[in-house]
Amino acid sequence: MPIALIDGNNFYVSCERVFNPKLEGKPVVVLSNNDGVAVSRSLEAKALDVPMAEPWFKFSATAKKHGIVALSSNYALYANMSDRMMAVLSQFSPDQEVYSIDECFLGLDGFDHLDLVEYGREMRRRVRQWVGIPVCVGIAPTKTLAKLANYCAKKNLAGSEGVCDFGRLSGSELSGLLTTIEVEEIWGVGRKLSEQLNARGIKTVEALRTADAKTLRREFSVVMERTMMELNGTPCISMEEVASVKQQIISSRSFGTPVKDIEQLQEAVATYIAIAAEKLRAQGSAAGMVQVYIRTSAFRTDIHSYNGQQTIPLPAASDDTLCLTRAALWGLKRIYKPGYSYSKAGVVLMNLCDADSVQPDMFSAGKDNSRVMAVMDKINNIYGRGTLRTAAAGVGQKQDWRMKREMMSPAYTTKWDQLPTAR
Repeated sequence: MPIALIDGNNFYVSCERVFNPKLEGKPVVVLSNNDGVAVSRSLEAKALDVPMAEPWFKFSATAKKHGIVALSSNYALYANMSDRMMAVLSQFSPDQEVYSIDECFLGLDGFDHLDLVEYGREMRRRVRQWVGIPVCVGIAPTKTLAKLANYCAKKNLAGSEGVCDFGRLSGSELSGLLTTIEVEEIWGVGRKLSEQLNARGIKTVEALRTADAKTLRREFSVVMERTMMELNGTPCISMEEVASVKQQIISSRSFGTPVKDIEQLQEAVATYIAIAAEKLRAQGSAAGMVQVYIRTSAFRTDIHSYNGQQTIPLPAASDDTLCLTRAALWGLKRIYKPGYSYSKAGVVLMNLCDADSVQPDMFSAGKDNSRVMAVMDKINNIYGRGTLRTAAAGVGQKQDWRMKREMMSPAYTTKWDQLPTAR
């Protein structure tokens, strides 16, 4: 069965350009939380050797010299644009797996009567016209090969021009193409694993594809053997029409400014718990444990460092924001130490289970807030996250602990007062 992987090009930057055409052709970067490092770069920014995951302040001089436009991450916008892109792509196949915010797999079983390259071009045209996002399409008999085909489409290898179908290539043509691609470009082969393979003389995709499977399985794992089988056209990774349920949910942020007071830490922790609990309910799960942690900066050598962490088992698994907040704040009080400047806090919901199968605690007199949670989720979904929140998350406007987003674009698609207007 042919599989297509469709990937949004420089997705965050592309989302920004949809509503600000003046950014077209300019070097643009989108920064991480607190405007720390670049997480998305336009082709023009890549051409200027702007790296990923390096502190942005180091490149302020370069940015000024070359007119690089830096923007704060606008996650609400990117998520909404992703939903729109995936909705358009779902029209091309009933078998869709949304893999990440900017890419999805489409199963093309039964599409043999079509010219798949032209079908991929139609996907590109429609997404570009209806959503405004440029995409590339890779088509192959396995997911791992489809990922590589998408890589070739982006790099315009083998004359792909945005759509690359490995099924169009002969055995010798495919072998020659894979010889030009470094092994680290393979899905699931990271930097460390590629270094180990390079040490064994395996430096290209073709070298791995033709290596001895039994030897690599013995030296690495069965996962490596499956990767090799996928590279040779044997499917080992099936399509998932329903996203797998997360086994833990993490919500954390670095603070916009260092925090010393426990009151501000409580607001931050309560806010993060609310976000995690909303995700918990969305996937129909309940948490059996809550973990809370606070940290000082790992990059400051002029101050004392401290990392505090507390895990709190719950009497009964819960998806109730109020219950989870109480547990997290209880833990926070036990790890908080005055006199430190904290740079980050976070919560982790653990021991997740199906919410419908939770065994109630017969000794607990806890109130059932399921209807309250349902109403809160509905209102926040319509009017924006945090419209309804617990008092512990803060009721004032001044919350210096919130992450810096000084260069964030408007919420073009999610807030009425920020909708784009035509003049």
